[in-house]
Amino acid sequence: MITPRFKCSQNAESVIISVYCPSIRAADVEIHVDETLVSLHINPYFLRLNFSHALLEDDASAAKYDPGSGYLTITLTKEIKGQEFKDLDLLTKLLAPRKTSTEPTIEVVSSQDNDEEDELSSGIGNLSLEQNEILLAAENDWQLPQCLPEGAPPLETSLQKHYGFLNAHHGYFRHVTHTENEVNELGDSAETLSPSARRQRRIQHENDKWDEEYYMADYADDEYIQELIKWRHPHITAREEVKYTEEENLVMLRLPRKEYLITPIQTHYLYLTLVTLLFSYAYESRTNQHDPTPESAWTICSLTPAFSALDPPSPELPYGSEIMNSDMFSTEDLKAIITPSYRRSLAFPLHRSFALTEACHQDVSQILLRGKRTVVRCLLEMKHILDHHEIYYVYSKVWVDDFCSWTQASASDETLNRLGKALEKIKVEKSAIGWDLEELEAATHEAINREVDSDDE
Repeated sequence: MITPRFKCSQNAESVIISVYCPSIRAADVEIHVDETLVSLHINPYFLRLNFSHALLEDDASAAKYDPGSGYLTITLTKEIKGQEFKDLDLLTKLLAPRKTSTEPTIEVVSSQDNDEEDELSSGIGNLSLEQNEILLAAENDWQLPQCLPEGAPPLETSLQKHYGFLNAHHGYFRHVTHTENEVNELGDSAETLSPSARRQRRIQHENDKWDEEYYMADYADDEYIQELIKWRHPHITAREEVKYTEEENLVMLRLPRKEYLITPIQTHYLYLTLVTLLFSYAYESRTNQHDPTPESAWTICSLTPAFSALDPPSPELPYGSEIMNSDMFSTEDLKAIITPSYRRSLAFPLHRSFALTEACHQDVSQILLRGKRTVVRCLLEMKHILDHHEIYYVYSKVWVDDFCSWTQASASDETLNRLGKALEKIKVEKSAIGWDLEELEAATHEAINREVDSDDE
């Protein structure tokens, strides 16, 4: 079945769904409404939408087909008049399946053979766990409680390691050495390295690529870089509400439709990984002034640890404090995940300036403060850049596609706002980068002053 193009709008009493399904017979249209779930079937199209509030299929509801334009317009009555249906422009969220919750049931079986057994069972049931263990130990001394030592590593029966969004992917880099993937830092071991080993490879590669003379040259001659720093991103300065284009809607319709069943810890680290993706996007946008070039895909992938080294922020790595809540972000965690982005922006791309990196840092916080619609638009632009590269499209498959879907369906504007405010307050010290930036800048100043004095003489 084909998922048709569609868009939704609303007024005080109804929700209007416009579906593009050309060359159909209107008499064959089947529409079913089940509270928040609306399904449409007309061969060869099928559409199922899950709204935030209940709808009714009553006398005021209607469906009208225009053969000239090919649009079927469905008007459904709101169960509660005047109720606002949010996120009607987030098409992937509407296409997501209805969330289900299942609770385990316990069947209690009682023995009624005789009164003595009932009395004994009742007495045993009232014993504490420790008392039960003592009873068992008294009867069978060899059956004392046993447990594995804490911290025992899990048993692994395969060399295959997973990566990507929620560690749900593998096999994409099995033959990476036979492709022209210049950003891959793991070589032919990409499929088998553990998360800690990937991180070690990443740090070593950053240290190898670091060039003191390059940094000092950009620090001394920064006239063009200062122009880049003054530039403002149009998504940040825009005053009107985000409205997706027809092209963006088509891309969202092709995104994976999944229900992500994730823990609070996983959610926490998805938000942190999102920061690293947006940093790479912000650097690429600022240095090219929102006009992508053939090098844009390389820049994004090189600056994103989750792409080039398959090393996102994750619970397996010692990034910071214990997580108590998925939407609480500590200063230690934020510094730990933004520092690798700083290091990479000073070691890989064309312009290597600490001040430029700080401007990108602030861009990320402002994008987050604009809410998930702006975040999704930035992710869609990143996806567009990667999808049109013959090699680096793979990172869109294992990371960006799912991030677009998850952000629309599950990300919270309140959490993004909290993350943006926390990130805005973070100050990354030059000493935290590990490359003696302050000493290099002082040496550059000294060299410049020496040249000026020589000219004066």
